[in-house]
Amino acid sequence: MITANIKTRAYGLADIKAYLFATLFIIGNLALPQLCHLLPQGGFVWLPIYFFTLIAAYKYGLSVGLLTAVLSPLANHWLFGMPVAGMLPIILTKSVLLAVAASMISKKTGVVSLLTLLVVILDYQFVGTLVEWAIVKDFYAAVQDFRLGIPGMLLQLFGGYLLLRLIADK
Repeated sequence: MITANIKTRAYGLADIKAYLFATLFIIGNLALPQLCHLLPQGGFVWLPIYFFTLIAAYKYGLSVGLLTAVLSPLANHWLFGMPVAGMLPIILTKSVLLAVAASMISKKTGVVSLLTLLVVILDYQFVGTLVEWAIVKDFYAAVQDFRLGIPGMLLQLFGGYLLLRLIADK
């Protein structure tokens, strides 16, 4: 399996760079969902709100990841009404889980590979599905990302890998 060392830069909340990078990733998490929502069920299929959160947390650590994870869904909701208010707790939970998993695995391994990204994606999706099931009390609704969102998970896996490889040494 192709693996590349990745130079991570974990910026803390006291570092202005954390906010600058988070802002860039939040902008990405605003633009990508808008593009995906042009397609029928684009948000459900492509899971775009999570893409740049994965990159932010994997490359720049927990603080940048959490800022991106929390502020992206809130900004999308405030600006575009999506996600709808009822889905915010679930999307925020999955976003935070993603940021934690990505930053932990990146920090622990120091590499980016399809395997490490797959572990991150499956981790946040499985735990997030259990949380969603506990909240909505509907298993069929809770497994929606696994029913419809496989293309989005593949985008996170392969697109995330390519983007992280591009910025690995930067």
